[in-house]
Amino acid sequence: MNICVYCSAKDQISDDYKQLGAELGCWIAQNGHVLVFGGASGGLMTMVSRSAFAEGGQVIGIVPEHIERAGRYSEWCTERVRVKNMNERKQMMKDTADCFVCLPGSYGTLDEMFDVIASGTVGEHKKPIFIVNYKGFYDPLLNEIALMKEKSFIPQTEIYKPIFVDDIGELIDRINKLV
Repeated sequence: MNICVYCSAKDQISDDYKQLGAELGCWIAQNGHVLVFGGASGGLMTMVSRSAFAEGGQVIGIVPEHIERAGRYSEWCTERVRVKNMNERKQMMKDTADCFVCLPGSYGTLDEMFDVIASGTVGEHKKPIFIVNYKGFYDPLLNEIALMKEKSFIPQTEIYKPIFVDDIGELIDRINKLV
């Protein structure tokens, strides 16, 4: 299974978040899955890709030209695909993935997450997206979703919706049910 991981590329984050990324990368490789990610270096992106690579896994990095020119591409890829820009990157990641995992991140992670959710909502795909709410990181998002449902911006019964999990163990259980 091709598992696309969206996550932070910031090195300044706490080590426990980095450990979360390393744990996921190891599991992906050890279980014969393929990691698909944004191809950049830093933070969780490095931890996920380096861990999968170290375990002998297949790692596909999809990196925009400007990130590659800046020297911020990951060296932990078995395949690196260069794309023109972030929009092309997002589309290729969506096309390549069988499912999506969002670890904690910032604007880029949220952009990728919402792109998958929005395109799934309008029927472009049926691929599941898992959001790892590690230590309550995405609690404010869950509150916002509840508010949007309360105000009828999101239907009470969604046809496509993100699946929130609390940790890597719960994520693994959910992914194993897909295979």
